[in-house]
Amino acid sequence: MSLTSDPSPAAPTAEKSLKRPTIPVPATADAYGISWSSPPLSAGAGRPQAATPISADVAAARARDHLLALQSDEGWWKGDLETNVTMDAEDLFMKQFLGIRGDDETEQTARWIRSQQLSGGGWPTFYGGPADLSTTIEAYIALRLAGDAVDAPHMALAAELVRAQGGVAASRVFTRIWLAALGQWSWDDVPVIPPELIFLPSWIPLNVYDFACWARQTIVALTIVGSLRPSHDLGFTIDELKVPTVERKPAPLRSWEGAFGRLDKLLHRYERRPIKLLRTLALRRATEWVVARQEADGCWGGIQPPWVYSVMALHLMGYPLNHPVIATAFRGMERYVIRRDTPEGPIRQIEACQSPVWDTALAVVALADAGVPGDHPAMVKAGRWLVDEEVRVAGDWAVRRPELAPGGWAFEFDNDFYPDVDDTAEVVLALRRLLGAGHVVPPASRQGRAEALAVNTVEDADPRLAAAMRAAAARGVDWSVGMRSSNGAWGAFDADNVRTLTTKIPFCDFGEVVDPPSADVTAHIVEMLADLGRSDHPITQRAVQWLLDNQEPGGSWFGRWGVNHLYGTGAAVPALIGAGVPTDHPAITAAVRWLLEHQSPEGGWGEDLRSYTDPSWIGRGELTASQTAWALLALLAVDPHSLAVKRGVRWLCQTQRPDGTWDEPYFTGTGFPGDFSLNYHLYRLVFPLTALGRYVSLTGVAAP
Repeated sequence: MSLTSDPSPAAPTAEKSLKRPTIPVPATADAYGISWSSPPLSAGAGRPQAATPISADVAAARARDHLLALQSDEGWWKGDLETNVTMDAEDLFMKQFLGIRGDDETEQTARWIRSQQLSGGGWPTFYGGPADLSTTIEAYIALRLAGDAVDAPHMALAAELVRAQGGVAASRVFTRIWLAALGQWSWDDVPVIPPELIFLPSWIPLNVYDFACWARQTIVALTIVGSLRPSHDLGFTIDELKVPTVERKPAPLRSWEGAFGRLDKLLHRYERRPIKLLRTLALRRATEWVVARQEADGCWGGIQPPWVYSVMALHLMGYPLNHPVIATAFRGMERYVIRRDTPEGPIRQIEACQSPVWDTALAVVALADAGVPGDHPAMVKAGRWLVDEEVRVAGDWAVRRPELAPGGWAFEFDNDFYPDVDDTAEVVLALRRLLGAGHVVPPASRQGRAEALAVNTVEDADPRLAAAMRAAAARGVDWSVGMRSSNGAWGAFDADNVRTLTTKIPFCDFGEVVDPPSADVTAHIVEMLADLGRSDHPITQRAVQWLLDNQEPGGSWFGRWGVNHLYGTGAAVPALIGAGVPTDHPAITAAVRWLLEHQSPEGGWGEDLRSYTDPSWIGRGELTASQTAWALLALLAVDPHSLAVKRGVRWLCQTQRPDGTWDEPYFTGTGFPGDFSLNYHLYRLVFPLTALGRYVSLTGVAAP
């Protein structure tokens, strides 16, 4: 069902969607029964703040100018995407495996890894987090490759921590795969996924399309590596990381763990004597599958793990290092390297992924909401680049939706096989801002009188580009709507990717391996549809009901792709209100109450990544600019004049740097909840600018 070319007769027009619901009551602390005398909920309480805060309009102008200065000549924005040091260590492991590791790049990488070590000897998976066993093992081995001595104090401390946490045997499967490939672990002690998996049709459980796209690409490549069982020379042993282990008693046969554990033993027996012809055909088919999914820039899926495993798999299958497929992969990897000079010397850091489409769409929305017109040269450049990035070919998503016409956008520069619904929704919102058809709030005068002012759009600068934007946005809307799952909500990359049987196999002990519908992605689609004037459409209303049904008991929403309940709630509340849910609806009231309960005395918000695994951290953590902005976006949609909004805006103004951005070392992005986290370096700028821009536009108040 098309929501662009064939709108429902009952659906409201786009013009009507610009009207905001009236605010029946102010969302103050008193109105929701919250007292500000409670103890601080944030570990960031007491952080230094500016003695004389600037006004909201000045803060927004500073942020706007800083963001404009970061745009590339081609029109895109891209902040660094910081993860943890396993990306850097595994880059060295791959090059050691292939025999191409250089001394200079090894030492530059080692400087970065050393700089991230905790005082207790380990390495965390996110800034401010505890030491992680597998991350520490990989970092330690990378430093051994760089020549750090076993008895050096920082190495001895790391080894002691590893032994105390169970040694190599207690590490995740991916770590042990690397160790097996480098001759430091037995392949007999690594779970098996046979390459014959590639032959399973999509309707049989555990076929490759039952896995989320990121896991699918990784697993297919690793079926090749695991079946060939390579064992390359690391150059040293890691006996100092091993401790005696006690053989575990098998889990009960009637449990998933017990059943799959016994299946794994059978597969290990099969690996010793596979059916030769079947194995040969499986390896050939898996290799063809991998090669067919290489992107134009040489990557696989735009992310590091399947990229390095695919290179290793193809090399094991006989592809020389100068083969065009592998040579292109190496050239593409260079674009993911961050190099910086430090007092200790140059460092080399690997990005696990890059986010130019996402960052550019967020930047356009932020600038538009801060008053930058659509015909501004920076906005025109951004719009032209976004149109050129549209995906017009079918990818793996078509296995579940074969009749759906291609459209939409991916996250990265090159990832045509895997566009995603989240990016597509945000790009459509950005294009509509540029066309003057999006959620543009009329500025209010100092006397509080709203004036409907004409807004220049990209149409004024380039009518042909404007037409291309409309066509691309229409295709993106139809594609994303067609990607909804059978329950009426949306996952990120695939429809109905919900077979959780994949999570039970021994191989999958790390990260998410399925892509079920989530509140944040669904909220972004609802926001897009409401912005199109389709709030009353049955598809929109079904998604609204899904969001209401999936609200957490405390009033928040879970954040799949951002940390965590602040992200989910910051997405859900504006979307629901935009789709016509009244501000005094019990779900909105509960969400506001939750936000007020978790606002710090300083006015900001923060939530630690440990909230994914420990409920006591939900809504608690060091205050951050991006998470404060997410909370504000929710509250601004309810009542922009509330005390909570004023206090949050004031905190942003007080903590802004003189150059217009904010300091934010904390990770507020999510790859795999509880396992893999991200620090999007542009989040600290685009989201606060969006919140400040909307605050000034909605209230006409310069100083909170």
